Amino acid sequence: MSWKEECGVFGIWGDSESARLTYLGLYAMQHRGQESAGIVSLDEKNHLNHKGLGLVGDVFKENELLRLKGTAAIGHVRYSTTGQNLLTNAQPLTANLLNGPVAIAHNGNFVNHNVLRKELQGKGAIFQGSNDTEIVLHLLSKNSSSDLIQALKESMQRLEGAFSMVVLSHNRMVAIRDPYGFRPLVLGKKIRDDGSWARVIASETCAFDLIGAQFEREVDPGEIFWIDEKGEHSEKFAEAPRTAHCVFEHIYFSRPDSKVFGQSVYESRKKFGAQLALENPVEADVVIPVPDSGVPAAMGYSHQSKIPFEFGIIRNHYVGRTFIQPTQGIRDFGVKIKLNPQSAVIQGKRVIVIDDSLVRGTTSKKIINLIRQAGAKEVHMRIACPPTVGPCYYGVDTPHRAQLIAAQNTVEEIRQFIGADTLGYLSREGLFKAMQTGENKYCAACFDGRYPTKLYDVE
Repeated sequence: MSWKEECGVFGIWGDSESARLTYLGLYAMQHRGQESAGIVSLDEKNHLNHKGLGLVGDVFKENELLRLKGTAAIGHVRYSTTGQNLLTNAQPLTANLLNGPVAIAHNGNFVNHNVLRKELQGKGAIFQGSNDTEIVLHLLSKNSSSDLIQALKESMQRLEGAFSMVVLSHNRMVAIRDPYGFRPLVLGKKIRDDGSWARVIASETCAFDLIGAQFEREVDPGEIFWIDEKGEHSEKFAEAPRTAHCVFEHIYFSRPDSKVFGQSVYESRKKFGAQLALENPVEADVVIPVPDSGVPAAMGYSHQSKIPFEFGIIRNHYVGRTFIQPTQGIRDFGVKIKLNPQSAVIQGKRVIVIDDSLVRGTTSKKIINLIRQAGAKEVHMRIACPPTVGPCYYGVDTPHRAQLIAAQNTVEEIRQFIGADTLGYLSREGLFKAMQTGENKYCAACFDGRYPTKLYDVE
């Protein structure tokens, strides 16, 4: 697996501990982005904000959370899919417009961001950063409507691609999801002992679990939902010919304890593994996962095949992204510091290794080499998704097509490159059979090249 995470958004309205709860919500979604984190709170119609590069726990200390007063807040964790990892690109992005302050946290990617950026710059817009979310602020600033909701609806009509957003103004909090529903966005309630409640919004339901909130529903594709002093409101601002939920949310991105697009991620991954066993059986002694994302699929494979499941590789959970690399003379150190095979489980065994995906193949090659060094008799690689043949343009930082090993090589050539005795992928048909849902509800362009929207300025 060599995928890079995307982003996570969170919002809460109606709680005196809004910033602290947002911090916890972002902490629960740290897997969606580790480059930067930010929170903007609303205190008596004024915005207070803090953001920085790094993990949530490093960016926010106690004094910062105490300073972020107010009864509403939004937050963001980021992995850059457009724009560099700079503080100017950290979200939420903020601006003071004619009608007051506005803050935006965005998950996704506008496929027409280059077109819009050039158009706005031609009209005098000055961009501070290089991410596509800043386009929304400029569209709002140039909108003639004095009503934020109307301005947002009109601005959203200009955007193409994936966007799940939370917006905070001086008097309301807004949730918006693109018409295709590429990225998840859910609504929940945090109910207090006295029966009162606060409205919460998040990219994943695992954020609700941590703060004791109840999941209610998804924000519908093409819906704009907002809450203010008068209550809650919802409108449909756009329609799409179909939904295009990102299937990789279930394969890798989302936490297994989340419910995404109406389905348990954990159960989906177990079913992927079971279907993989049906499609790619092999005689072996043990099934082991590449931790952590390969664990549920390996459990499903083991259950279906009746081959024992073991943790043959142990992951070091305390390796940060900034770990200092040793001299070049120590080969495979980057993998070894994270993953350590257990000889007691592997030695002399025919081993099936399960991973969620295979992108470039370089990590899989190193893992297989480590397993062989630990004494495995045979190593059979099984991938719980189809071959990845196309980049994503909707908010996932995948490599260019030339770097995708399955776009350039046959399965047999990939097997030879990674050094496995056999290699098998889950088929596209098997993927959706395991999902038990219509394949036209999902975007699987990275597997089949069928992009749901027009693409601009792409390879």
